Amino acid sequence: FLILFLQVGGGVERAPRDLGGSPIPPCALHAATMVLNELGNKISSALNALHRTTIVDEEVLTQMLTDISRALLEADVNVRLVGEFREKVKIKVNLDNSAAGVNRRKVIQRAVFEELTNMLDAGTEPYKMRKGRPNVIMFVGLQGSGKTTTVAKVAHHYQRKGWRTAMVCADTFRAGAFDQLKQNA
Repeated sequence: FLILFLQVGGGVERAPRDLGGSPIPPCALHAATMVLNELGNKISSALNALHRTTIVDEEVLTQMLTDISRALLEADVNVRLVGEFREKVKIKVNLDNSAAGVNRRKVIQRAVFEELTNMLDAGTEPYKMRKGRPNVIMFVGLQGSGKTTTVAKVAHHYQRKGWRTAMVCADTFRAGAFDQLKQNA
């Protein structure tokens, strides 16, 4: 049994369609997806700029790290984490001590990838859902960020896998919250 819990803070989100399996139109993408896409595009753009340069030196590395850091900060990544990311990449790359014949672009790209991956690794095992007992997932977010729609999609996903789901609305401030949840269910 799976309980999907919609936390207070809901906004007016448009339900893309009912959960009958209809395709979801592009306008129904929620804000988190857009932020991640934009972040991915900006990081890719910074790495592509690295590949377009003829000589990879400290200035090119600094510019690339500045672009990636700016993208991370715009995506609300903690300032301390961004600073640590920059320092760790610089230490791993160390252009001053690189041996002759080393492909600096690949070294930089690998260091960026490893540090971004390390930044996302919480060091804990992911939650494993267990049948036979209630599993609660709580969704929290800003108004209009797509919580209700996402809850309905996740519930539908688990229903197709054989789980029984329940959606609980905890938004006591918005009158239409319960009706919206009913419409999406």
